[in-house]
Amino acid sequence: MTVVVDASVLLALVSQRRSEGPWAESVIAGERLAAPEMLPAECSNILRRMEYAGDISPTEATVAHHDVGTADIELHSFAPFSDRVWELRHNVASYDAWYVALAEWLDCPLVTLDLRLSRASGPTCEFLTPPAV
Repeated sequence: MTVVVDASVLLALVSQRRSEGPWAESVIAGERLAAPEMLPAECSNILRRMEYAGDISPTEATVAHHDVGTADIELHSFAPFSDRVWELRHNVASYDAWYVALAEWLDCPLVTLDLRLSRASGPTCEFLTPPAV
């Protein structure tokens, strides 16, 4: 099966400091991964912020950045999803809407740590989120 993964999930997998990593790994094990083509850039930006804030060391950031860049993820361009992203604009940020639109188009779940996104009205895809603690 294919699943769409967002930056929060990918960073949970590659970051040594994310407690959600084991959950994310169990959810995507053996699955084909897909994401918008912006995923590596989004992850790079988050890793930069984490390093700058002192949440991870420069070495951890570099290793995680490498792992993001070499992850086996099918990346999808924006153009085919532009109209659906626009339709979702009232309830979902455009970046998040791209993940949603892709999951809807592939008819597969969106794996995310973003509980607010998973509760938004408008998306028709299934969301896979960590269990409530």
